[in-house]
Amino acid sequence: MTRLSVNINKIATLRNARGGNNPDVVQVALDCEKFGAEGITVHPRPDERHIRYADVRALKKVIKTEFNIEGNPEQKFIDLVLEVKPSQVTLVPDEPDAVTSNQGWDTFKHAAFLKEIISEFKRNNIRVSLFVDPKVTVVEQAALIGADRVELYTEPYAVGFFANKELAVLAYKNAADVAKIVGLGLNAGHDLSLENLAYLKQQLSNLDEVSIGHALVCDALYYGLENTIQLYKRCLV
Repeated sequence: MTRLSVNINKIATLRNARGGNNPDVVQVALDCEKFGAEGITVHPRPDERHIRYADVRALKKVIKTEFNIEGNPEQKFIDLVLEVKPSQVTLVPDEPDAVTSNQGWDTFKHAAFLKEIISEFKRNNIRVSLFVDPKVTVVEQAALIGADRVELYTEPYAVGFFANKELAVLAYKNAADVAKIVGLGLNAGHDLSLENLAYLKQQLSNLDEVSIGHALVCDALYYGLENTIQLYKRCLV
């Protein structure tokens, strides 16, 4: 079964809107685990506009499932990951002022930079995933520079899903096949939802993990958090 990692950034955004500690992001993470999530994802940004670095440290102390930290590997982020030592770090090439991640790595242009950082994290027993577009050559290069996994950026799939889901998923199938051939684990994330997740899972037989935040939190407003997590898990069977 593909693992569900719940991205709790939106919970932190809600908390930060009023100050204080309501909702409590640590308690929500624990509840997600209790309700069946196999992992927790956070994406701390330099301005700490949602998840704060202090949240990351607090979460590491209590999370029992897989802890995945996403972010652009600038020095402050690197230092945090090496301090916390999560199960997985997902390197994302987002700009500091980006609303959300909107592109994958060019694993050729940034090969030397990424190879050095990947080596450092792996020396500390942290699995490294690279956020990439669904391009065969980019995935092949990710393996050559030492990544353990790739996370396929799925917004284009989500955008094209209702118009032509077979066409929308084609590049992802090709990328997934290559990932399997070159020995990379396979993750996926961005704009995945109850509408499009099951089909993606059906088409990518080697999908290890999905990271879902925005849609899952929105659905939880209607269905409740426990029920929503179970609904997403059913899409991954």
